[in-house]
Amino acid sequence: MVMNQVETAERNLALRGSTNTLHQQHNGNFLKEVELLTKFDPVMKKHIDRVESGLFSHSSYLGNGIQNELIASISGKILDTVVAEIKRSKYYSVILDCTPDLSHQEQMSVIIRISETRWESRINSIEAVRYQAPNIREALLEVRDKATDALNKVEAQALAEEVGSYRFHICTVVWYDILHQVNHISKLLQSATMQLDVSVDLLMKAKTSLTRYRDTGFSAAQASAKDICDEMNVEAVLKEKRLRGTRKHFACEAPDEPIRDAMKRLEIAFFNVVVDTTFESLKERFESLGEMRSRFGVLLNFKELDGEALSNQCDELCSTLSTEDEKDIDGKELPLEISNLPSLPSSDMTTLQLPSYIHKKQLKELYPSLWIALRIACTLPVTVASAERSFSKLKLIKTYLRSSMGQNRLSGLAIISINHEIGKQLSYDDVINDFAFKKARRQKF
Repeated sequence: MVMNQVETAERNLALRGSTNTLHQQHNGNFLKEVELLTKFDPVMKKHIDRVESGLFSHSSYLGNGIQNELIASISGKILDTVVAEIKRSKYYSVILDCTPDLSHQEQMSVIIRISETRWESRINSIEAVRYQAPNIREALLEVRDKATDALNKVEAQALAEEVGSYRFHICTVVWYDILHQVNHISKLLQSATMQLDVSVDLLMKAKTSLTRYRDTGFSAAQASAKDICDEMNVEAVLKEKRLRGTRKHFACEAPDEPIRDAMKRLEIAFFNVVVDTTFESLKERFESLGEMRSRFGVLLNFKELDGEALSNQCDELCSTLSTEDEKDIDGKELPLEISNLPSLPSSDMTTLQLPSYIHKKQLKELYPSLWIALRIACTLPVTVASAERSFSKLKLIKTYLRSSMGQNRLSGLAIISINHEIGKQLSYDDVINDFAFKKARRQKF
C-alpha cells in the first residue's frame, strides 16, 4: 500500500472516490489498486478476504484516515531527506511565494535553493500561430465545409475569419516578438551555472532591446502581418469598430476624446500596454538582482578594485552577512585573503568556478572568509521558477473535484509529487516501521 500511495501521489491522481467500499465502481484509485494487487499478491488477498468476511470491524487499514497517515509518513521521510541535504550544504537561500488555491485559501510555497536554478517559458503556444497561420486557416475552412452540425460550421467560420484578420496577425506578431526576447533570456537563466552578475547583464540587455522595440516594433509588426495576409489572399485592413457612447452628466469632468483611428487605437490600447508591462516586470527583477549584485560585487570584480575600494566593499559584504552580533565572515580578513590569492588559471573565473578551484587545491583553511562568502553567493536565487512550478503542481493536485481536500493531506501530497525522485529512493521498510510505531498500542504486562 505504501507503493500504491507513492505512485498515485507522484501522478497527481485522486486517491479517494465517492465510496469507500471495495469492488464498487467509484471507490477511487487507491482501492482499485488494492483490488488489482489482490489478484497477484496472496498476502493482500488474505487480508481482503478477512475484511470482506467481517473479521475486521474497524481496523481494515483501507479507509481515508489510514491514507492520510501513510501520506504523512511518506512525506515526513521525504522532508527528512531534504533537510539532511540542506544541513550538508550548510548555506542556502529561501524563496517564499503565495497564491490562492481553487477553494480561495492562501497557499504558501517554500523553496530552499542549494545549487541549481530553472526557468520555463511558454513561447511554443504562440509560435505555431505566428508561422503557420495560413495552414490553420485552411484547416478551419475545411472543417467548415465538411461539418454537418450547424454550430460547428458557424464556429469554424468565425475562427477562420479571426485567424485571417489583419488585427489578429498584428497582435500575434507583437506577442511572439516579445516572448521570443523573454524566452531567449529564460533559456540562458535556466543554466545551473548561471551567475548573478551575468543574469543582471542579460536583463539589462533585454531592457535595452525592449526600449528599442517600443519605438519601432509596432510598424515592423504591421509589415509582418501584411505579408501574412498577402499569403492568405486577405485584405490587410483593420475593420472599424463602433465606439460605445456614454451618458454625460452635469458637473462631471469631460471624458477623454476617443481615438477614431483604428490603427492608432490598437497601438495605444494593446501594443504600448503589453510592452510597458513587460518592461516594468524586467525593471522590477533587475532592481532586485542589481541590489544583490552591489552587495556581493566584491566577489565578482575584486580583480579590478584597489586597496581602499576592496576594503569598503568587503565591509559592506560583512554587514550584509551579519545579524546582530553574529557574523558569517570577517570583514577585516576578507580583503587580505583576496589580496593574497594565488594566480588563478583564468582571469574571467566565475563565482562558481572559483570555489571549485579553492576546493580542488585544498585552500579552504587558508581562505576561510572567502570560502564562506563564495558558498553563500552560489546559493543566491536568480529566478523564482521553482515556486511557479510548485504552484503548477498545486493546480494539478487540488482540482475542482478535490476542492474539499484537507490542508495536511494537500501538503503531504504536494511534497510527494514535487519530490517524487526522492520518494522513489525511499526504503518502504522504514516507512512501514514508522507507520507501525505510530499505530502500536501500549499494553500492560
